[in-house]
Amino acid sequence: MRSVGVEEELLLVDSESGEPRALSTALLATASREALRDDADEVFEEELHREQLEFATRPHVAMRDIAEEIRGWRAEAARHAEGVGGSVVALATSPLPVSPSIGFGERHRWLGEKFGLTAQEQLTGGCHVHVSVESDEEGVAVLDRIQPWLSVLLAMSANSPFWQGKDSHYASYRSQVWGRWPSAGPVGVFGSPERYHEQVRDLLGTGVLRDEGMIYFDARLSHRYPTVEIRVADVCLDPSTTVLLAALARGLVETASRDWNKGEPPSRHSVALLRMAAWHAGRYGLEHELMHPLTMRPAPAGTVVRALLDHVRDALDGSGDLVLARDGISALLASGNGARAQRELWERTGSFRDVVTECVRRTQG
Repeated sequence: MRSVGVEEELLLVDSESGEPRALSTALLATASREALRDDADEVFEEELHREQLEFATRPHVAMRDIAEEIRGWRAEAARHAEGVGGSVVALATSPLPVSPSIGFGERHRWLGEKFGLTAQEQLTGGCHVHVSVESDEEGVAVLDRIQPWLSVLLAMSANSPFWQGKDSHYASYRSQVWGRWPSAGPVGVFGSPERYHEQVRDLLGTGVLRDEGMIYFDARLSHRYPTVEIRVADVCLDPSTTVLLAALARGLVETASRDWNKGEPPSRHSVALLRMAAWHAGRYGLEHELMHPLTMRPAPAGTVVRALLDHVRDALDGSGDLVLARDGISALLASGNGARAQRELWERTGSFRDVVTECVRRTQG
């Protein structure tokens, strides 16, 4: 069975005001000392901005192990943040106004100088799911076949309705901000690993991108692991939503691989249509229609999410994740994603500080 790993980017905030704070340097120093003392691996990493923190799980086969590790590292991040006067919260953008601080590392400084305001404003939190593949050939075949379904994962994860103290009128405003990077977003059919790597080389050859880490496709071959890396999602407020995304991501990869082995071609939706579907998913989340991946025409969000479930049903059944996915989707459609939760909190309290405070609590599940 394919292994799955998850990366999450968390926001560091002041424990009292809820405003983002540049705490990552102090937090990472404390975490590093503990890891050295305990002869343990360092799990937490710095991000582009010092108001953020990232962790990555190990690869797992069982979703219960993914769930346990996500909750465990979120709790550890909260403990370390408390030690430096802050809190962690799984929000993909800050509801409160912020002037982000770019990190001290040479690579981050290069990004800041090269991309200016795009980099400066890029305080956004994503969720990346890695699913193992046997080869680049299989990986590219998977990438070619999962593209139409990625906007559905974005809609399910949407968790960034507020930006600089205002309602953005998007469910995932992170997706709009992230789209400012020149290499971000949906891509077309590659057809072979040779063509995939040729496109990556061409992009790097422009000099606009520093390295392969800046190939910000919605899904890509990882340049570090033998995985397909699905990068389209917001970081999810509730850890159970992250686990649901991980299960569906593995289902998509397995289904795509089976279709490839059966000789079924990928859909030929244009990149322009895929971009429209991604925009629509970021705008409305699960509160309106989505573009149906098979037709690229509007359909009720619930219908489209259930179509995703049907599409990967055999793969989920084979991995033992069908009940988890079915129940998780039912719960998500009933209670809503992080964007709905944040808006409901805002409507009830009228305070972005209170929104952040409650989301700090919900981050732990």
